[in-house]
Amino acid sequence: ATVANLALKPTWYQKWVVHRRGRPEELCGRVHLELTKRAESPLHRDILGAEAVRIVRPQRGSYLLPQAFPEGCPSHPSYPAAHAVIAGACATVLKACFAESWELPQPVVATRDGLALEPYTGPPLTVGGELDKLAQNIAIGRNFAGVHWRSDGIEGISFGEEFAIRFLREAKVTAN
Repeated sequence: ATVANLALKPTWYQKWVVHRRGRPEELCGRVHLELTKRAESPLHRDILGAEAVRIVRPQRGSYLLPQAFPEGCPSHPSYPAAHAVIAGACATVLKACFAESWELPQPVVATRDGLALEPYTGPPLTVGGELDKLAQNIAIGRNFAGVHWRSDGIEGISFGEEFAIRFLREAKVTAN
């Protein structure tokens, strides 16, 4: 919990002072205003003519990005993704506490119908690999929701990992 809380402080600095990157919903709002002739925007023609733009209008009645959240995207800047920063930091601390290479014994997966479990038959699953997947899923989930760009999550995880490593180095010399 401590690393998650502390990692947010430089994240908010990056969001508000350094990058101030808009969210996907904001870009689509600009696309909508440009293509409906309500405002001019310095958008590149490749964006305005993108396949996604052509697909969304007939389906949704506008060029606005469909959102998973009815209230829309958060009002703070997008980069780096704070959920991804926390996920990267927490996964890194957990990997420092547990043997990353330890293989999970007898893992199972859901059957195709999702009603039962069956033995997993793929390559070995390790604690480190599963923690990495969990962090990625947290970041990617926010992309699916339409509130982040892919790079927000990728770099957010990296930012969180770097922060956690510094945190652990300091903790090593100041704690048991």
